[in-house]
Amino acid sequence: MGAGAAGLDVAGAVPAKRRRALAAKTRGGRPRQARRRAQPQPPTALQRLFRACRAVFKGPGTVPAPPEVALLRAMLDRMRPEDVGLSPDRFIRTRDNAAQGNLTITQRIIYKSDNFSNAVIPLHNHPGMTVFSKPLIGSIHVKSYDWADPDDQAALPPNHQLRLAELVVDDVFTAPCNTSVLYPTAGGNMHRFTAIAPCAILDILGPPYSIEEDRDCTYYTDVPYSSQHPMTCNEQEGRRLAWLKEVEMPRDLKMHTVRYSGPPISDR
Repeated sequence: MGAGAAGLDVAGAVPAKRRRALAAKTRGGRPRQARRRAQPQPPTALQRLFRACRAVFKGPGTVPAPPEVALLRAMLDRMRPEDVGLSPDRFIRTRDNAAQGNLTITQRIIYKSDNFSNAVIPLHNHPGMTVFSKPLIGSIHVKSYDWADPDDQAALPPNHQLRLAELVVDDVFTAPCNTSVLYPTAGGNMHRFTAIAPCAILDILGPPYSIEEDRDCTYYTDVPYSSQHPMTCNEQEGRRLAWLKEVEMPRDLKMHTVRYSGPPISDR
């Protein structure tokens, strides 16, 4: 009883007003923390792009409708290198490497599914695919073709190894610039990228390459049309034609896949 009284006396030595303040601060044996409701963070540009791609690409055979193309193109046009974890200051290729003509491509796969993917190269095709390409850094020369109309008499090949194609794009693109789109049979489905300066491109492929689903990548070399078939002046002025020949993957092509370390995306 004495000990208890002593204990109460010690507590009683604290003024009543202060005791109430202490009690309020120490309920439950620990100081009360001010509870702050966590504010939800707005989705990143990459997360918004991912959600739009998932809504647009619903599986093999999907060709986005014009409004969907406009939506994805507008979103990609606003993408910056920082949105995928790239820094222009650190994106450097040595002059010696460039002078030696070493063709090295670094690929970072941000997301891949059966419906769409993103990931670049010599002249190659995209069978049954719709591809959005957004230059993020540097300058790149793009040369692309579509197959010529098979009913066109000019499309008759001089031999079975060549197939006639019509030039769609032959130009240099420097970031920041607009997004380009190619389709299964239009827009330059077969293209070649040549770096004019160290560059980075954000690609969306829908659906992605798949050997099992007969969407393997095929490489080509282009041969001037006039080398196999004389052209009239009218043909030269109105059409830009070339013969494409299927080739093996170039031996000097070096592709490295590295871990993506940019902003994460949620699959929810």
